Amino acid sequence: MGLLLVGVFILGYVLIALEHTLKIDKAATALLTGVFCWLVLLVGFESMPAFQAGASGDMHELLNESLFEHLGEISGILFFLLGAMTIVELVDAHDGFRAITDRISTTNRVVLLWVISWVSFVLSAGLDNMTTTIIMCALIRRIVKKQENVWLLGGFVILSANAGGAFSPIGDVTTIMLWIGGQVTTFNIMGALFLPSLISLLVPLLAASFFLRGTVQPPEVHLADELTHASVGTSRFEQNALFALGAIGLLSVPVFKSTTHYPPYMGVLLALGVLWYFTELLHRTKTPETRRNFAVANILRRIDTPSILFFLGILLAVGALDTSGHLRLLAATLDQTFGNIYIINTLIGILSSMVDNVPLVAATMGMYPLTEYQPDSDFWNLLAYCAGTGGSILIIGSAAGVAAMGILKIDFIWYLKRISVYALLGYFSGVLVYYFMH
Repeated sequence: MGLLLVGVFILGYVLIALEHTLKIDKAATALLTGVFCWLVLLVGFESMPAFQAGASGDMHELLNESLFEHLGEISGILFFLLGAMTIVELVDAHDGFRAITDRISTTNRVVLLWVISWVSFVLSAGLDNMTTTIIMCALIRRIVKKQENVWLLGGFVILSANAGGAFSPIGDVTTIMLWIGGQVTTFNIMGALFLPSLISLLVPLLAASFFLRGTVQPPEVHLADELTHASVGTSRFEQNALFALGAIGLLSVPVFKSTTHYPPYMGVLLALGVLWYFTELLHRTKTPETRRNFAVANILRRIDTPSILFFLGILLAVGALDTSGHLRLLAATLDQTFGNIYIINTLIGILSSMVDNVPLVAATMGMYPLTEYQPDSDFWNLLAYCAGTGGSILIIGSAAGVAAMGILKIDFIWYLKRISVYALLGYFSGVLVYYFMH
């Protein structure tokens, strides 16, 4: 069962990587991979002696409970992604991002890369890496025309958002887990990881600056689009109001979570509901055509649903690996083989680029009780850094990467060739900085 399960996961991974070569949508492959992994689990359990002895009902119940548990966590991420993407698209439909894009006048590739990267880094510490990526990808589509430049900026948004989220207790799902679990505290993790996280972005930016030249072009606005915008356009008040409400809504999600202790998707849904109600009131006196263009029901059609289904399939597959015990076995093997916290955490970070970092961190938290490694110890701090930034090495290694992949249609192989080297360079630089600091 074990080898077959891992084989199905690896095969699905390869087919996803070859999406553009095979011309098969990655979402279809991800869904099949997720379902087949759980089917392999079922067949494997049924071949065990417990099933042959008549205990199959208990095993089926165990699998169902595990599936529902993982699906609950997955649905929280998916609803958060859906809500945040809808808010961003709603603001974009009202030209709300002009408040920022009108102020970005540079066409120099290097300067634009630095501006976009540092804005993403700062935002992700206050929001989280996935929300920041969604916002920044929407901005990139408005200010850059050529696909190569769009993908390049999108790749560095992933690096920046994951780096900024690693040192903040609310910047990444894994840091939130460690923060809530008591492994790290707010001011300690910020002090311990700020410099390594900063270096993990600064080094790739400096390296890229040596190779990048030229300018970027903004997207062309066709005459038909201008006429449509003129007939159903938005006023400056509407643009600014939607931008302000959208920004406040997304920024309030961490506050909502820390105050109510509800999952982040509840805060996003609250923000979406407020914006939905506001836009209905804003356009209630306009023509039916205008109301239809700006209605949330119409905006939802712009959401990239296949990307959400892709995320669902990948997380289902990882959930199957977690249920089968492979992730815990992997963590235990690392501990027995190396026994050094720097090597273990560095490898966990690299693995998190291939397997979702959430179950890996959860398995590590289960393996090492707080009596073995005290809160705010080097082990937990380094785990937060490695799990947070290691996901940047591959585009499907983090929620930020999956979001960017869906919004900007970044190719897996292109990212591997053009961005992964920068991500590895920054990742190891941050580990070395932490090592010398402590």
